[in-house]
Amino acid sequence: MELIDFLLVVIAVLYIIRLIARIVLPRIFQNFMNKAQQQQNHQQNYTQNTNPTGKVKVDYIPQTPKGKIPDSEGDFIDYEEIK
Repeated sequence: MELIDFLLVVIAVLYIIRLIARIVLPRIFQNFMNKAQQQQNHQQNYTQNTNPTGKVKVDYIPQTPKGKIPDSEGDFIDYEEIK
């Protein structure tokens, strides 16, 4: 008799949790999606306002060597194949 009462209570609790989850979870997900969409819109507005289209800003241009071989490379010896 106690086992049947326990099973009925467990089934009732699971059913109530299921009903609450059907009501609460969609609202939580909707709230999460709204916040993510607002953040995305805010980020897009910020990037559009800070960098106008068509303008490029370069902060640093590294200097490239002019093609001269530095003295530290050493002497080069031609390769000959020996048979």
